[in-house]
Amino acid sequence: MNRKIMSVAALLAISYAFAQKDSLGQKNIEEVVLTGQYNPQSVNKSMYKVEVINAEQIKNMAATNVADVLNQSLNILIIPDTTSGNSTANIMGLDGSYVKILIDNIPVVGDTGLGSNIDLTKLTISNVERIEVVQGSMGVEYGNGALAGIINIITRKNASKKISLRALVQEETVRDTYDIRKKGKGRHIQNINIDYNLDKNWFANINFNHNDFNGYEGGKNGYKFFYTTPTDKRGYDWNPKDQLDGSALIKYSKNNTTFFYKLSYLKEKFYYYSPDAERKPLNDGNGGATYLATDREYNTDRWIHQFNIQSKLGNIRYNGDFSYQSQDRKYFDYGYDVPNRQILNENQEQSYYKTNVIYSRGMFSNFLNNRTFDFQLGYELDHTSGYASLIAGEFDGNTIKRKIFTYSNFLSAEWNITDKLSIRSGARLSLNDSFNNQFNYSATAKYRTSAHSDIRASFGTANRYPTYDELYTYFVNINHDLQGNPDLTPEKGRTFGLFWNHVLTNTGSWKINYNTNFLYVDVKDKIDMILMDVNSSTYRYYNLDYYRNMMLSADANFQVNRLSFGVRASLNGVSQKFDEKSAPSDINYYFQAGANANYRLKNWDTQFSLFYKFNGEEKKYRNSGDIKNPVFDIGTVQSFSMMDFIISQPFYNNHLEFSLGVKNIFDVTNLNDTTLSSQGHSTTTSRLSFYGRSYLARLTYQF
Repeated sequence: MNRKIMSVAALLAISYAFAQKDSLGQKNIEEVVLTGQYNPQSVNKSMYKVEVINAEQIKNMAATNVADVLNQSLNILIIPDTTSGNSTANIMGLDGSYVKILIDNIPVVGDTGLGSNIDLTKLTISNVERIEVVQGSMGVEYGNGALAGIINIITRKNASKKISLRALVQEETVRDTYDIRKKGKGRHIQNINIDYNLDKNWFANINFNHNDFNGYEGGKNGYKFFYTTPTDKRGYDWNPKDQLDGSALIKYSKNNTTFFYKLSYLKEKFYYYSPDAERKPLNDGNGGATYLATDREYNTDRWIHQFNIQSKLGNIRYNGDFSYQSQDRKYFDYGYDVPNRQILNENQEQSYYKTNVIYSRGMFSNFLNNRTFDFQLGYELDHTSGYASLIAGEFDGNTIKRKIFTYSNFLSAEWNITDKLSIRSGARLSLNDSFNNQFNYSATAKYRTSAHSDIRASFGTANRYPTYDELYTYFVNINHDLQGNPDLTPEKGRTFGLFWNHVLTNTGSWKINYNTNFLYVDVKDKIDMILMDVNSSTYRYYNLDYYRNMMLSADANFQVNRLSFGVRASLNGVSQKFDEKSAPSDINYYFQAGANANYRLKNWDTQFSLFYKFNGEEKKYRNSGDIKNPVFDIGTVQSFSMMDFIISQPFYNNHLEFSLGVKNIFDVTNLNDTTLSSQGHSTTTSRLSFYGRSYLARLTYQF
């Protein structure tokens, strides 16, 4: 740990020393946000506390998908599942079911529905303008699942030139492995983006991205491995996957009307290799044999159609979204002759997780054409149909089909009482054909204490409907008895936040921005898997828990000459209760901290970017008994530190840029986790969290 601290101190000292010589030379452009706004609004005037990660920051990270970007954010932890290949966001200790993922203000289709439990590695950032993050319940604005927070990915929809082209190639090692060949090693990314202003009203964009991750063997020996005695060493700790995605956009803007249509497509192949190869006689009369493994390929196809229109009906502003989305996950098994490197037989491909969504959201505002008082009327409808079959999580029966229709109306009003004080309150009623009606409400206030300082306070509620797995899981064999519960009810959550922001400037030569935040999250009727009886080892989902998280955080960002530097820290206190019986109500605390630094050389325009994040040890209560006789003890998740360092150098009047970097400098791989004993048969585990230190090289061409 001392070496890590010295490394951080040395790099920051070097950056600060460089900064004493040159000037920043950057324009202070006020960022505009969409999340939770009546209309696009500057981040300083927003009623909500919105964290903005802009395109320049994303480029400096050498990130290739949304998961890479959010790994650097405080109070957001990306949780990978090496079995499925998915990575979801955890905010304030709540998993991806409680986080709503949006693209251009509409929720994204996923395996279990719309917006929640979204695999962030399937969301490329090659054409992203910024990512907006709001932590806390946003149930009035965004409905089901917006309980822990909102992540809104805003894509580019304009360009300054008549035509522009951007092409990128990025090569990365995966820990100590790299090979550019097919079925080789490492990570290989290619991207091309074309913007075209047809005239002053019409704009078009086409974007293609390819991300080829060749997996990481880790504690295993790859797909070519076999042995004459049974073993489980074949395959990968991190399975290979190959993603190809593209999008096309057409946009029209004139006078008071703007609309765009965007089509997006993703195709992903995920490869699973059986951990052992079974000996099969060849029946050739010579006693010959080969070794046959039953491997599996998972294929995902996702289509997103989106149409957005913004216009005025007299004084009334209208913002409408219409979307059709579908995602189909399929698989097929095949017999692989390991010694001879050939496929002997291949089963028919089958669909096991399919979701089709018809979605619309409309908002009307500016009824009174008055700057002092405004209100917004809105509706949202979500018709989701599809199915999940046995392979998707061991369900009762071959296929579980569903059709769920949710219709919501929401209303909010904003009152600018004075030049300094504004308040907004709202309510939403959601009607669902599978669950009871849900009512959510919110209230926010903003007070401008000075020309450079403001205080925000917010209160909001949200609900979360149970997922497929929680309702219908039925996985029973000699070793397991895991069951869903079709009688589950929606979870209910509420948050309270208090945020203070202050900005100091000195005629553009330096700028300091610092924030202090308090956020409280309370979830009731939280769904968890509970051991029914120690003797029978039967587990079932129930609405039994509550969960509370209190967070106090602070951050400061400095711009001095050509150096920008930020530090941040947070302290979270978590309280859990497992059932109505006696249970611990103690608060377990964990600490997080982070830093980032960017410095650009004056004459060469060479840029140095450093990112650091520390996650302290987390402690959680676990129930080692059953529902009748609970036994509570403490489990822990190991602390860890992450650091990335990137150097970028432009050439030929900024048309070319070459970057080199190292990610996960401290070589973090597996984390000890003893918090999962109440989940099935898990005990102390070494959780696969990262695949270790990697090196990258990136070449970007801009025309």
